[in-house]
Amino acid sequence: MFKADINEIIRRRRSVFPAQYNGKTVSKDLIKMLLENANWAPTHKLTQPWRFKVVEGEAKDRLGAFLSDTYTDITSDEDFSPFKYNKIINNCKSASAIVAICMQRDPKERVPEWEEVASTAMAVQNMWLTCTANDIGCYWSSPKLINYMGDFFDFEEGERCLGFFYLGYYDEDEKNTSKREPVESKVQWME
Repeated sequence: MFKADINEIIRRRRSVFPAQYNGKTVSKDLIKMLLENANWAPTHKLTQPWRFKVVEGEAKDRLGAFLSDTYTDITSDEDFSPFKYNKIINNCKSASAIVAICMQRDPKERVPEWEEVASTAMAVQNMWLTCTANDIGCYWSSPKLINYMGDFFDFEEGERCLGFFYLGYYDEDEKNTSKREPVESKVQWME
């Protein structure tokens, strides 16, 4: 009666962080499949607000340098963390590819902005489930630095960055585990 495959994929979905990636390259064809599946997310009034910028190769190093320099510029001396600075650079180096998750606001504002953010998040969930089904690790990061991405990317009017989706293969023993509280504690049935 129930389709086990989708249930298993949903329950196996986890954040796998760049430090856990093993250096194996995620192919362009697989990245294209992720993006194609993202493109089939629900979208009210067909605004299709998701936009993606795929960062690979030397562009990852440029992104890492931009993010770490920006972190240095916006962080006071007493709040500066060398650990965080190095983590920013290492995340970019460790990922096979980074997808900048962006949203293009409907110029006519036919739907509330939160619906377009939610629609973009559903596109990311489609990518995440596709990664899970193909044993690719991934992680959505939304650091404060996304507010400065207009200085790195060329955005269209009304477009903004919502985060970075890091991709990379990982060794099975590196996979995170997770738990959930029983769904019964979050549901109220009304008849």
